[in-house]
Amino acid sequence: MVDAQQGRDGYTVAQYFELVRRGILDEDDRVELLDGVIVAEPPMDPPHATGISLAARAIDRAVGGRGAIRMQQPFIASPFSVPEPDVAVVPGTLRDYAAAHPTAALLVVEVSSSSLKQDRLSKSRVYAGAGVPEYWILNLRDECVEVFRDPDVGQRVYTDGTIARRGDTLRMVGVPAAVAVDDLFP
Repeated sequence: MVDAQQGRDGYTVAQYFELVRRGILDEDDRVELLDGVIVAEPPMDPPHATGISLAARAIDRAVGGRGAIRMQQPFIASPFSVPEPDVAVVPGTLRDYAAAHPTAALLVVEVSSSSLKQDRLSKSRVYAGAGVPEYWILNLRDECVEVFRDPDVGQRVYTDGTIARRGDTLRMVGVPAAVAVDDLFP
C-alpha cells in the first residue's frame, strides 16, 4: 500500500520521488507517473528490448553530439508526469543531468507492441502537453513508425501524424539529423 499523501489531482512529481526515496517504490520497479497515476509497465519481451537498443544506437549515431541520448530514464514532463521513454533525445550532454532529470526533450521514442494503446493515448497526451516537438512510436506489430509532430501544448495533442515504413528515412525536427527506419527495427 502506498502511504504517501496523494493530492486531489493524483501524485505530484515530488510525491512520486518521495515514494522512491522512502523505499516504497524501488528504482528498479517498472512504473511511471502519468497524469498523477502510478502506472505499471508490462514485462519487456525480446523484440521490445532489441528495438530499444537498435533505436538508441541508430539515433545516437545520427544525433552525434547535438543532444544526449537517454534510455528508459525519467523525463519530468509536468508536475504530475514522469514517464520513462524507451529512448529520448534531450538538449545538452549526459553530464547536464547529473543533478536533475530533464524537463525538455527534442525527441521521444516508445517501442510498442503490448502497450500500443497507452502509447497512442496517454503517453501522446503527456508528451504533447510537455511540448516535445516529435514523438515516435516504433510499432512492432505493424513494423512501422508512427510519427507525431507539432504539439498543441494547451490541448495536449499532436496536430500532425504520419506513418514511416521500412525503406523510409525519418528527418528529426528538433535536431538536424536523419535515421533510416530499417535501422530501428529488430
